[in-house]
Amino acid sequence: MSGGDTAPRDRDGYLIKSLVHAADILRAFERRGELLSLRDVMDRTGYGKGMCFRLLHTLRHLGFVERVDRRYQLAIEVPRPRTFRLGYAAQGHDSSFASEVHDGLVTAAARERVELRIVDNRYNAKTALKNAEQLIRDRVDLVIEFQTDEAAAPEIASRYRQAGIPVIAIDIPHPGATYFGANNYEAGLMAGRCLARWAKQHWRGRVDEILLIDIVRAGTLPASRTRGVLAGIREILRTSASVPVVTIDGDGQFKTALERVRRHLRTSRATHVLVGAANDPSALGAGRAFQEAGRAASCAIVGQNAEPDARAELRAAHSPLVASVAYFPEKYGDGLIRLAIDLLAQRRVPPAVFVTHELVTPANVDHVYPNDALLGVRTFARF
Repeated sequence: MSGGDTAPRDRDGYLIKSLVHAADILRAFERRGELLSLRDVMDRTGYGKGMCFRLLHTLRHLGFVERVDRRYQLAIEVPRPRTFRLGYAAQGHDSSFASEVHDGLVTAAARERVELRIVDNRYNAKTALKNAEQLIRDRVDLVIEFQTDEAAAPEIASRYRQAGIPVIAIDIPHPGATYFGANNYEAGLMAGRCLARWAKQHWRGRVDEILLIDIVRAGTLPASRTRGVLAGIREILRTSASVPVVTIDGDGQFKTALERVRRHLRTSRATHVLVGAANDPSALGAGRAFQEAGRAASCAIVGQNAEPDARAELRAAHSPLVASVAYFPEKYGDGLIRLAIDLLAQRRVPPAVFVTHELVTPANVDHVYPNDALLGVRTFARF
């Protein structure tokens, strides 16, 4: 809202600059209820400390802003024109994670009066490339890209770069894009440490096999989840360094993970297996395979994302799913829209914005997600 936004207005001799400055202060708040410090307002407007303080003091006196402790918030709704048109290339709609990202993004865009043009990548690299061309033709101001294939990312990013369109990439890095999503290795560490502690408590630390279920086409960064799982297990269980490690590509899909773990169990005779999956559909697919083989009691599984199906499974008695690392996709929308607005307003943003992770277990699932029953999340086992 500083330099680049105000320069054209400064050439209009009929404008009252003090009112323009006051409007910039009000629009520095992205929504009613957001609390900003004096420094935050200075950073967002580009105005000096003295000017920001005097304007905030005056606006507070007039009832336009309120002071809460040492910060400020809007006391009124500030009209905002629909200034930006964003493109959202959705991953797909057949998983709860992708659906929650989509729904949160639509809600946040409507609240901020941002126009959102949505296309569906359908988990397909060729479709993602076609969608990139479509969004370029639509002349969107910025693209939020959510597609799974790392191999397609350079070409997609190149097309947007040639068109001069900035990109935010969800979970899968794209060259030159601002990354938004998981801190993959840290999330994996949380899962691995949980599995190791579970093995200590229930199996006295005995582990015959470590089974990692990856998403190969997603590339190296998401693969750091399962690397983190292994590191977390070995950090807690020193004896696990000699335990066989088996890696399976579950492709992030329930059915694929089910079939490939089922095939693995035909030759594996391990009776104490720790399973770290790259996402919840893979974790649930693995659990189904162990259940079908009559070996559910011989494994402990931790997933990633804490999706509704996984949360339902965590509430089931005697489930082999002992935890899932939450990513809170229902909150992605707010963060993505704020990041997009900051990028388009040419504010400083970090190259990567990581979401908050939390380990969800049978002991805390109702505390972390207390409204699941109201929202219709199933409370019976999938296995």
